[in-house]
Amino acid sequence: MAARLVALQKQTTRIRNICILAHVDHGKTTLTDSLIASNGIISSKLAGSVRYLDSRDDEIERGITMKSSGISLLFHTKPNPANPAGEDILVNLIDSPGHIDFASEVSTASRLCDGCLVLVDAVEGVCTQTHSVLRQALNEQIKPILVINKIDRLITQLKMSPYEAYSHMSMILEEVNSIVGTFHMENLIADDSRAYLQAVEAESSTATDAARAVDDWILEDRDDEHLYFSPEKGNVVFASAIDGWAFQIDHFAALYASKLGVKESALMKVLWGDYYFDPKTKRAVGPKGLKGRALKPFFVQFILENLWSVYDAVEKDRAKLEKIVQVLNLKVLPRDLKAKDPKPVLQTVMHQWLPLANAILNAIANIVPSPLEASRNRLPNLLASLPPVVSNQPKNAYSQEEDAMIACDTSSPHVVAFVSKMFSVPADTLQSNAKKSVGVPGSTSDRVQLSSEEEREKRRLAMLAERAERRRREQDGHQSHNSPVTAQEERPVAVTADKLQRMASAALSDSGSENAQSTNEPEILIGFARCYSGTIRIGQKLHVLGPKYHPSKPRLHHSEFTVSKLYMMMGRELFEIEEVPAGNVFGIGGLDGHVLKSATLSSSLNVRNFGKVHGEAPILRVALEPMNPSEMNKLVDGLQLLNQADPCVEVFLQETGEHVIVTAGALHLERCLKDLRERFARIEIQVSEPIVPFRETISTAPAITKPDEEESDSEEHVKLPTGTVILSTPNNVATFRIRAVPLPKNVLDFLNQSSERLKEFAEANDQGSDANINERLKYVGELELRFEEAKKEGKLVEKDVWTNMSRRILEFGPKEIGPNILVCGESFEDQFQPWVGKTETGTKSPVIMADDVLNNLNGEDETSSRRILALADYEGSVSLGFQMATFAGPLCNEPMMGVGFILENFKLDQELAESRQIGLLPGQIMATFREGCRQAFLKWSPRMALAMYSSEMLGKVYAVLNRRRGRILSEEIKEGTPFFQIKSLLPVIESFGFSDDIRKKTSGTASPQLIFSGFEVLDIDPFWVPTTQEELEDLGEKADRENIAKKYMEGVRQRKGMFVERKIVEHAEKQRTLKQK
Repeated sequence: MAARLVALQKQTTRIRNICILAHVDHGKTTLTDSLIASNGIISSKLAGSVRYLDSRDDEIERGITMKSSGISLLFHTKPNPANPAGEDILVNLIDSPGHIDFASEVSTASRLCDGCLVLVDAVEGVCTQTHSVLRQALNEQIKPILVINKIDRLITQLKMSPYEAYSHMSMILEEVNSIVGTFHMENLIADDSRAYLQAVEAESSTATDAARAVDDWILEDRDDEHLYFSPEKGNVVFASAIDGWAFQIDHFAALYASKLGVKESALMKVLWGDYYFDPKTKRAVGPKGLKGRALKPFFVQFILENLWSVYDAVEKDRAKLEKIVQVLNLKVLPRDLKAKDPKPVLQTVMHQWLPLANAILNAIANIVPSPLEASRNRLPNLLASLPPVVSNQPKNAYSQEEDAMIACDTSSPHVVAFVSKMFSVPADTLQSNAKKSVGVPGSTSDRVQLSSEEEREKRRLAMLAERAERRRREQDGHQSHNSPVTAQEERPVAVTADKLQRMASAALSDSGSENAQSTNEPEILIGFARCYSGTIRIGQKLHVLGPKYHPSKPRLHHSEFTVSKLYMMMGRELFEIEEVPAGNVFGIGGLDGHVLKSATLSSSLNVRNFGKVHGEAPILRVALEPMNPSEMNKLVDGLQLLNQADPCVEVFLQETGEHVIVTAGALHLERCLKDLRERFARIEIQVSEPIVPFRETISTAPAITKPDEEESDSEEHVKLPTGTVILSTPNNVATFRIRAVPLPKNVLDFLNQSSERLKEFAEANDQGSDANINERLKYVGELELRFEEAKKEGKLVEKDVWTNMSRRILEFGPKEIGPNILVCGESFEDQFQPWVGKTETGTKSPVIMADDVLNNLNGEDETSSRRILALADYEGSVSLGFQMATFAGPLCNEPMMGVGFILENFKLDQELAESRQIGLLPGQIMATFREGCRQAFLKWSPRMALAMYSSEMLGKVYAVLNRRRGRILSEEIKEGTPFFQIKSLLPVIESFGFSDDIRKKTSGTASPQLIFSGFEVLDIDPFWVPTTQEELEDLGEKADRENIAKKYMEGVRQRKGMFVERKIVEHAEKQRTLKQK
């Protein structure tokens, strides 16, 4: 069988690459087991309980998938007019997790595939992750197939009638199609806007002609029929994975066409939908043709009622079941029908009548395109989204390498592959599979499943080999291994190969082969990849192109490696192969130390990198340290392995010296810690309390000040608006006037949503490529529109500042991509370089600038000194001061959010400047500007912004949410089910242990799914104390009510080692003296 799979790898038209996507617990792994059982790898009776692709202990213990796993399956299609005898199809299947913590695994799986199975639970319906995977499929332009799974629950649990079940599944199908239509419309609007702007900027036409052309283009009818799901198209499968059955309506159309005397194609059109069978005319009628008659839809009468009859017969009437088996001509043994447990009886009958693997794999073969067809459709759009090789590159101009990728040319000399993620495999697992290389004579991979006689012979020979080895060690002799082999030459090939493997283990361990040497390493990293052009072979040298690589700078962000191993993915096993042609998904060795998360592999440097795979941003972080300080090196090495092997985790070293990992959630964190302790570091690790990020922002109210402070500061600040400070450097050479203002909410939302665009601008600067000024002008224009909207609504604090922004915006921060803005006053528009026109060399760094100043002042006159003291020369110091201030705010050194800083005045005193003072000036300006921003921030009433989870649950959760300061957004009953669906917001800092707590309180009926939804301002001033007479009467001087914002702020300050003003003795009223006896 393995040899047939290898042969099919070279036939691109007979390959299907597909992944399984769904919400958690919607039946992905059970369905995968049934597909694997069709190839004889596991027993069909064990499908659903084996969980073959879940190889981790915690996956098996929890019953959920935590990583993407691949397997190659063989399927023979049913005969059709094009192929009367059918044909063999190679299906590269990837099972992906459904839990939100492992959403990055879904992204890596979908990038490698051409199609996907989207599973929806027939009872729970569309859930949060269903939305995410549908958007993922649409964005990646892969062909989806909808599988409505767990239909058996409608029969056994909800006790629905066939017509009720039909109505319920119709609503699920309509909801899925409405989601697809919404996503498609969003993409259309974005494309229309982009096309309009490009047409307006085209040099060959005027703006009027361009607008008219765009209007005509918008009115053009764009067909989106191919996006939607419909059973008659063949892209909908009805299934029950746990009972082992599935069907498409074409199966019943072929069954009933001859009986009803109609064409199969005509019957396909009416088997789903509001079409009814008229028994008198033997015709299909619509709703208007009912005329008051109680007719049943085709789908109910011809399909669902038959299914309900089988389930009912298994439970109540075994005699009727025997008749059904005879009518359907099923080969079921009498002893199987007489079993007392109805579940295996049902599975046996349904598996023979409507085998799940046949229905699913037939849909894959017919709907999912081959790599040859998919490359022609997907890759042009993917390449169009990448940065061009040269500026003004024509849209459809491709290099030779890209032409080979689009053609999926297996014979091309240009090899291009994409590694979506790295995963680790224990070295002993690879060594145990050393003799399972595909195509090697006598390989055990040539036989998928041995007979019982061969299994007994295999165990007997293993025992003999073990005894011989023990005697050899006792005698310390050097007996040859050839004689036992010749004694069994007449045995079957697979058994002989197994014996050879066991008897040669000592020789393998002493040899200098790579497999033997790899046993010294606890874990080996393998790349999960897909080949797009050419053929990859062992020993071939390829270039590794990092995420920031660009062909214009071929010396940066790339390395070279030699392909050491190639693997066919077979679930828990990896089979070595010699080569991989284009269009296949495979594993590749030799990338350790070359690839961090993802990369592009190419034989040429004239290839654009595919970019990194985007997933959910990690939010939960903890600090780690070894229990034994002497094992710090093992922890560092283990963290490096974890960072490479997990596509979502982030690992970094803080300035305080702490090793920190950032994960997507509590479950992801648990998995990472387990891997560190048991696989990567193999040491005891001490873990800190979870470090939850906060944001610091300001409200529209001025800061709370004490009466004595107001009197002392009234004369000094009487003329300064709220949020304004004036500071000078320690040498009084530079003086600033800075004002902080809160940004309106719509502007803040826009900055948060467009962070990826800002990141692209920042990376373009870092790479040295000229920034696209037109793109930046577009961005600033969109930002100005948001300010205009806020101005009309009266939510803008400073109305005159936010004009002419293309010349006045200097920076975004922190890290040049954050939701804070630095703008200059009107008098400085010509003295600073605006953000729109910045390039890599547009701003000098403070260090270089200081060196220039010192060099120019050596022996130069006063005129030269004055030329150096120009405002533009210190722009780098001002920018860095702003970035530092927004990265660590004054409350607890957390990043700022939604604050605009206005540089109203900036003066340099030429007379006070001396050579030694000017040399220190860049650093002083940077520190002073940072301090000025922080002081201006505190002139407003500050607020803490909490990281929030949006939670979607089924069950009674009010008490648990209220105790954790959650807020319910909506609640509704799921139609046709007894479940309530509750959507809520929950602070991340209060979410630890939430899942366990809510399951206990609801007796396991509520199942939360936590998704990071951004930051929400906690409208409490952390510095608030009761001051007015009314507040003092209500709360008293002690203010016993807890200030939540202050509690959070002091918790973060204490964790960071900052000063916390806290009374050691609180509310002491008297002293008690104990008399000694």
